[in-house]
Amino acid sequence: MTSNMQNPDRIQLTMEQAALLERHGCTCPDWNRVRISPDTDLRLIRFCRFYGDVSIGSLLRGAEASEGLYNAVIADCNIGDNVYINNVGGRLYGLNIGSRVRIDNVGRIEAEPGASFGIGTEVSALDETGSRHVAIFPGITSQIATLAAHRPRWAEQTLAGIIEPLLDKIPVLTIGDGAVICDTRRIHNVCIGNGVVINGASNLKDGSIINNSHSSRGFAYIGQDVDAEHFIIEDACVDSGVLLRNCYVGQGVQLEKRFTAHDSLFFANSSCECGEACAILAGPYTVTMHKSSLLIGGQYSFFNAGSGTNSSNHKYKLGPVHWGMMHRGVKTSSDAYIMWGGSIGAFSLLMGSHKQHPDTSLFPFSYLFGTPDGATVAAPALMLKSCGLMRDQMKWPKRDRRVKARLPLHDNIHFEVLNPVTVEAVIKAIPVLDEISSAECGTDGFCRYNGILIKPKSAKRAIELYSCALAKYILAKQEERKTVLPEITVTSQPATQYEWCDLGGQILPYDVVSKVTEASTLSEIQNLLDKAFAEYSAMELDWIDAVFSPELMARLGNLEEASRRLDELVEQDRKDYLSALSDHASKFSL
Repeated sequence: MTSNMQNPDRIQLTMEQAALLERHGCTCPDWNRVRISPDTDLRLIRFCRFYGDVSIGSLLRGAEASEGLYNAVIADCNIGDNVYINNVGGRLYGLNIGSRVRIDNVGRIEAEPGASFGIGTEVSALDETGSRHVAIFPGITSQIATLAAHRPRWAEQTLAGIIEPLLDKIPVLTIGDGAVICDTRRIHNVCIGNGVVINGASNLKDGSIINNSHSSRGFAYIGQDVDAEHFIIEDACVDSGVLLRNCYVGQGVQLEKRFTAHDSLFFANSSCECGEACAILAGPYTVTMHKSSLLIGGQYSFFNAGSGTNSSNHKYKLGPVHWGMMHRGVKTSSDAYIMWGGSIGAFSLLMGSHKQHPDTSLFPFSYLFGTPDGATVAAPALMLKSCGLMRDQMKWPKRDRRVKARLPLHDNIHFEVLNPVTVEAVIKAIPVLDEISSAECGTDGFCRYNGILIKPKSAKRAIELYSCALAKYILAKQEERKTVLPEITVTSQPATQYEWCDLGGQILPYDVVSKVTEASTLSEIQNLLDKAFAEYSAMELDWIDAVFSPELMARLGNLEEASRRLDELVEQDRKDYLSALSDHASKFSL
């Protein structure tokens, strides 16, 4: 505990003051160890038992409805000004309590010397055996966590040393200014930040709850029956019976309705209800809302799980080492199932059961169907015709709860559906689809590639759709060229050598990732990521100039015509959908 017992503003009780407190029903084995602010009105302290060193800030009679200490056991605590503490059934122990704190109707709130407050907890994300653990700390970003999970040697040999000073840093306040804690059963070794609200939690152990908002729109809230151990919850809402073990819950995240998770990481604006998560890395906008859904050993972002979605890492002999990736924007239908390892291409729709470890990362925007024997049939590019695809791109920025709460944004997020990662995959996919479209098939009519089944007819259609998408992308970027762009300073590679990755929601070249792994401080790491984020548009246009060769441009043909063709397909999909809705409504209306 950080004690203010030597604070000159706090004075030792006189014998008369101690006697007055005793007449108010208070007790203490040694009143000499209790100090108060000189202007404290002792009439606001009633029926309290004090033990050890206790320091009490200013309590003013004029605010008696909201200030005072009543019916509480208080041991070795430093209490700030204008605090209201009432009805503590167990005890307050070892706490450094800020000003304007409200504690009402609680069991026990205790903090032991040397507590880690969840900082440094090792989360066994992706690989349940712990070979890819991510040590969590306040301010960890989706980018750093993703890199740590994918490069465990870097995380162990470099990142661990970088964050070590954070692990030894004891918070000044264990309960921050303006925090509210009520109707809560047990809090043990938890650092509660400024303005945090805890209402009705059942058990909080070894963790930190952080509010970074400087406005009245703070998002840090722990609600009814929440049970969490070994955690950091930062600018997030965790409510209604959620069970957490070894988890980081990041900015704008909502976990509700008895969702359970262990060894998992949740980042910006994810929403999870009812189901289960085990060893997942949930990047920005990961959504699962259904009781029967289980996400295990996977990486997700901009993901939407249908009811009954299930993933597994079975068939292991050396432990649950298998894991997989759902690249950004994947959706699953009801009762979809995938057995890891596998890799599902961006903005794909996964339907049925997939047990043969498919890798469709080369074919974004696909429909993926599971066969009765668990094989994967791919219809590449079909999602490009969906009217919902562009709607997704527009809705995500509008649903950024971090912005609404005026938070300092931790995670860097790019929202574009057509971006260098998905476009790079499309460019690589076209020659593969050329071969498939003219290849001899098996007796079942399918060609096989990377553990998936594709019909030549589907390959031909995909080439056309992918070409239209590339044309639309190029035209959009030509418009963007009219804006003055910054000079590129974050990468040393020529654009022709760029290879892009999606690092937890941020699109950037691998060259930048290499520089990040060579950094020696957290600020240096973040500066590199932030620079890449700021220079993204310039790097993207530089890359386009280098990669879209005359041969590729000739293949795309008339860009306006191809782009217009894709717009027409999307518009037709929208009309068909609205027509189906209308027919459905007329059929079942009274």
